Amino acid sequence: MIVRDRPNLFQLFFILRGSVIRRILPQIVVIFLLSALIVWGHEERPNVILSFNGSPFSLLGIALSIFLGFRNNACYDRWWEGRRDWGQLIQVSRGFARQTLILEAAGEAGRQARRDLLRLTMAFAQALVCHLRPGGDENKVLQHLAPSEVDFYHTAQNRPDLLLRLMSADLARLKAAGGISDIQYQMLDASIGQLGAVQAACERIRNTPLPFGYTLLLHRTAYLFCFLLPFGFVDTLGWGSPFVAALVAYTFFGLDALGDELEDPFGNRPNALAIGALADTIEINLREALGETDLPPMPQPRDFVLM
Repeated sequence: MIVRDRPNLFQLFFILRGSVIRRILPQIVVIFLLSALIVWGHEERPNVILSFNGSPFSLLGIALSIFLGFRNNACYDRWWEGRRDWGQLIQVSRGFARQTLILEAAGEAGRQARRDLLRLTMAFAQALVCHLRPGGDENKVLQHLAPSEVDFYHTAQNRPDLLLRLMSADLARLKAAGGISDIQYQMLDASIGQLGAVQAACERIRNTPLPFGYTLLLHRTAYLFCFLLPFGFVDTLGWGSPFVAALVAYTFFGLDALGDELEDPFGNRPNALAIGALADTIEINLREALGETDLPPMPQPRDFVLM
């Protein structure tokens, strides 16, 4: 996720970090060169390279802009829903840390159970990052697991769900031993259920992309529009047509590329959500709730990127 102050007018034209220009530069260059070739061919052989009225491009451009806006709104909704889910994860984790304070009254067994539950909650947050984002750092998960839990973790297909099951098992044993009442058990188990609901919501976003037909139709229309644009304005703009076509390509392909990044809010691109930093925040909060004082600093962006 890009974290930086709003750039001034001079910086606006030279910022590359967080921009999609690097991804779409090949398309822009192709459109520019093709447009220049069309202008040159029209001037050299006007009977072969024909031109036509550019008025229909106005209507097609409006339709394409509306469709791009619709797709980008849908992609942004996915991005914002992912952020809401992780905000809920932070809220539930902090609330769970406060709820487990009731275990302190159950003696040493209760205090150890509280440490184990919050340790597994920290592991769950880090495991969810690895589950959603390719290339996640699993060492951040393993450092919170007991040696007897590591083998179960490595063999599990859904590792965050395994950690929730371990948490539920700890609560069940504590209740069976008489360490907590039925009401206390239900309260704590409900919080574990909320953690599972956040995981399910994130999995729904990750496993349900936008319909492929939207992307296919948008790409075809954008390319055809940019390829045909010089034919409609070569008589009016002349050698200005390649520059206008390149600007239109930057707008259309840029919006499309930005939509691709927002469609996958848990990915590794700069505009993805900072779920790694959010998991680290949960870990710091829970370690502080356990009374630790030697805590790492809160996550900070590097080169304006927080992941």
